[in-house]
Amino acid sequence: MRAVVQRVLNASVTVDNEVKGKIGHGLLVLLSVDEQDTNTDVEYTADKIVGLRIFNDAEGKFNLSLEDVKGEMLVVSQFTLHGDCRRGKRPSFSNAARPEKAIPFYEMFIKIVRNKGIHVETGVFAAHMLVSLINDGPVTILVDSKKVF
Repeated sequence: MRAVVQRVLNASVTVDNEVKGKIGHGLLVLLSVDEQDTNTDVEYTADKIVGLRIFNDAEGKFNLSLEDVKGEMLVVSQFTLHGDCRRGKRPSFSNAARPEKAIPFYEMFIKIVRNKGIHVETGVFAAHMLVSLINDGPVTILVDSKKVF
């Protein structure tokens, strides 16, 4: 499982001119499921992201997590995070999970985060989405359950 995590002042996702998800201060998470992922990957990724200490404490240091600041999360599915560009110029998405696997894992990720008391909004799986955000910092972190980076 791969994620691009952005600390935001606010973020929203729109489909067909309708806002489907909108948050204030918190994290925008672009999420992709790998064909080889298991429940362990989902649990690891959810726990890692919720616990990331990327919010400033009183001294301005990264010491607080999403839970600590009572932030929100917007989760947007994005299979293109598994695009492999090592050969040629057209990305290969062969490692991205098919929808029949990706949707349950995407939903499991959201459930785990909600069970931690985080308010979660979402995009629409496999839809063409317009994502808007104000990145706070900017702070952008990459998370990979296989620990590739």
